[in-house]
Amino acid sequence: MDVGSIIFWAAIILLAIYIVSMYNHLVRLKHNVSKAWSNIDVLLKQRHDEIPKLVETCKQYMKFEQETLERVMQARSRVSEARQNQDVPGLGIAEGALRMGLGQLFAVAEDYPELRANENFQHLQGRISSLENSIADRREFYNESVNINNIGIEQFPDIIVARLFGFGPRDLLEFEAEEIDDVNVKQLFQT
Repeated sequence: MDVGSIIFWAAIILLAIYIVSMYNHLVRLKHNVSKAWSNIDVLLKQRHDEIPKLVETCKQYMKFEQETLERVMQARSRVSEARQNQDVPGLGIAEGALRMGLGQLFAVAEDYPELRANENFQHLQGRISSLENSIADRREFYNESVNINNIGIEQFPDIIVARLFGFGPRDLLEFEAEEIDDVNVKQLFQT
């Protein structure tokens, strides 16, 4: 082998190593986004399971507030559907409706002192508030993972490998400005 052939094959090997390394980096970014989504998904499922218990507890006291309770359950269904379909933009919209519905539910509950004093209601209210805080934290981590992924697949020369192997951008989980604030349940019940 002459020197030119050695240099050629060394360059090919280095290029192959570089491409494999870049591919593995993009795979890590993709899986970090999936992991972050899974963390949100677990919390959304937990909250999804708690809401019917809250509504049932409220039904015992809030006989004339069926519209509010129905709105919460409809919003819960839309969140569940978007979550199951991994429809990130749809989830953002559905989350906004659910947060507004829960806010209305807790505001209406202010008119029912027996309900506010109910131990089960207090437990569920605390549990849902805690889940809301955890969802907000996980949403931040998810959006950061998506941002890193999206930047990674757009940078040169990574964009070449990303396009070659079909790595694509992911959607941020965004809420409307008025939906960003957590439902502060404790504040609603302080007199």
